[in-house]
Amino acid sequence: VQLVESGGGLVQAGGSLRLSCAASGRAFSTYAMGWFRQAPGKEREFVAAISWTGGMTYYADSVKGRFTISRDNANNTAYLQMNWLKPEDTAVYYCNADRTYARVADPKVFSSWGRGTQVTVSS
Repeated sequence: VQLVESGGGLVQAGGSLRLSCAASGRAFSTYAMGWFRQAPGKEREFVAAISWTGGMTYYADSVKGRFTISRDNANNTAYLQMNWLKPEDTAVYYCNADRTYARVADPKVFSSWGRGTQVTVSS
C-alpha cells in the first residue's frame, strides 16, 4: 500500500490540525495504521496506532488526551486529529501501515517512508 500524508501547517500553541494519510490499493482495510513524527536532530518516534477495524487505538504518552487517530476504510484514509498543540509537537509527521497491529507502533519495522507533512507549532 502506498501512503501520502497531508494536512500539516503552521499553528499557534493551543491550536488544532487534522492530518490525513491517503492510501492507494485495495487492501487498506487489512492494514493497521500508525502515525509517527520526527523533529530536527531527533529520531523518528511513534505517535499513535489504530487497528484495521478501528476498534483498537494506542497513543504515545506525550500525545494521550490531545491527539485522536481514526480511519475511514471506505475512503482508504487514516486521520490524526491534533488538539491543544504544543511547540514540542513541531515535527514532520508520517504515516505507515502493517498487517500486524502489534508491530505498527515500532518505527524500526518500516524500511520505507513517505514524504511526510510538516507541523510547526509556534509559542
